[in-house]
Amino acid sequence: MNIVTITADGLTWFQSSEQVRRGFCSICGSTLFFDPIDQDWTSVAMGAFDQPTGATLAVHIFVAEKGDYYEIGDGLPQKTGL
Repeated sequence: MNIVTITADGLTWFQSSEQVRRGFCSICGSTLFFDPIDQDWTSVAMGAFDQPTGATLAVHIFVAEKGDYYEIGDGLPQKTGL
């Protein structure tokens, strides 16, 4: 999946820890990306993008932290962390 931002100056990166940087819209402040420095992937906040995205889920992460009112029943793998 390719993601295109309208302008490069609309994206700001913040180094939130030694392990992670986060991408934000520099205009409205929306969280867009979670980028672990030592991994070969970047998490995308899909709710921030226009539809249709054409994206599908592969795995649920941090399921141990979900609210007790939230049930995951789609059969996808579930991880307690990353």
